[in-house]
Amino acid sequence: MNNSPNKRAWQRFRRNRPGIFGLLLIGLAVALALFGYLITPDSTPNANDQINEVRDARLGFSTKVLKVRKNRTFESVSFFRKMIAGAENEYRLIPIKDFEITNDSIKISIYQGEDEVGKPAEFALADVVFPISATQNTIITTDNQQTFVDVEEEQQRILLSELQAIVQTKHIITQTFWLGTDHFGRDILSRLIIGVRVSLLVGLIAVLISLTIGILFGSVAGYYGGKVDDFVMLIINTVWSIPTLLLVFALIIALGRGFWQIFLAVGLTMWVDVARIVRGQVMSVKSIQFVEAGRSFGFSDFRIIFKHILPNILGPVMVIAAANFATAILIEAGLSYLGFGIQPPQPSWGNMLKDGYGYFISSNIYPALFPGLAIMLMVLAFNLVGNAFRDALDVKTKT
Repeated sequence: MNNSPNKRAWQRFRRNRPGIFGLLLIGLAVALALFGYLITPDSTPNANDQINEVRDARLGFSTKVLKVRKNRTFESVSFFRKMIAGAENEYRLIPIKDFEITNDSIKISIYQGEDEVGKPAEFALADVVFPISATQNTIITTDNQQTFVDVEEEQQRILLSELQAIVQTKHIITQTFWLGTDHFGRDILSRLIIGVRVSLLVGLIAVLISLTIGILFGSVAGYYGGKVDDFVMLIINTVWSIPTLLLVFALIIALGRGFWQIFLAVGLTMWVDVARIVRGQVMSVKSIQFVEAGRSFGFSDFRIIFKHILPNILGPVMVIAAANFATAILIEAGLSYLGFGIQPPQPSWGNMLKDGYGYFISSNIYPALFPGLAIMLMVLAFNLVGNAFRDALDVKTKT
């Protein structure tokens, strides 16, 4: 029967219900980050489709919408490209109160508010369904058909009965904003889902950078000791003495304000904790007999450190990595809230919180409430998983 230490650690982890709950939350976040554009109501790039008539809508707000074809061509978007970056909406969405389809046109009352009288408008049926040429935009109606020139400068004819059926069945839809809209008329649920990518990316990159630098400095300092340890600790204590946000601001100014620069700046501020943990663990392990045996066999210091010592201290490193992941999410959210992080229109939970904060004292608290809850749950999930790792890797843990 295989009863290895790794298997026993996994068994202890599975019995930790808060840890499993955190792991499920992280798994859900990863799935949303990967497939967000395929499942969001607004699959446009950055979920930035603005419908000004329905801005600051309440939870679960639902309205009829007329889809009017934009009069230009669109590139075909592959499945994987849409999954990664979304696809521009080929239609202009017009919320309506009511409509009437006549022989060759559709008359609508544009939604202006629940207690407001709708603004009247009228569109030719062909203009709703097809992209019309900008230079030859006259639509000619005969007894039973409409003739027009499309954006490819080709003349088209279609029966009015067919146009009426298409508009009735495919261009009048009911759209529901489950979490309401922000003050730009953007769907909060869609931006919340797409925003999870920023949080997971900043956490992942920050952890990778902090582990790489921290393990390198900590292992060298702990293994060699003496003047090498003194020099490395001088660097660690110098960086430790600088407030995190102040150091991040300095790095952003030096690297420039951009998407990847933010991630790099956050990662470069978080390696100190890893280095201190690794240094202490290496100092306690390097005197054990298997290290002395490696030296006696003539193994190089590099092999002893990275193939013999580090695998035996991965437990504490994994715990600090989970904690750093949560800290990176908080730092990025704080930077975006202060205007130094991810810039609009790209959705980030931090800048969503900033955009909604001004409306928090009014009746519409949701633009600020939901990103705040998302940040809290994501940080909680990684902290729960980190605590579960700590308990599972502790050989003294019985239950």
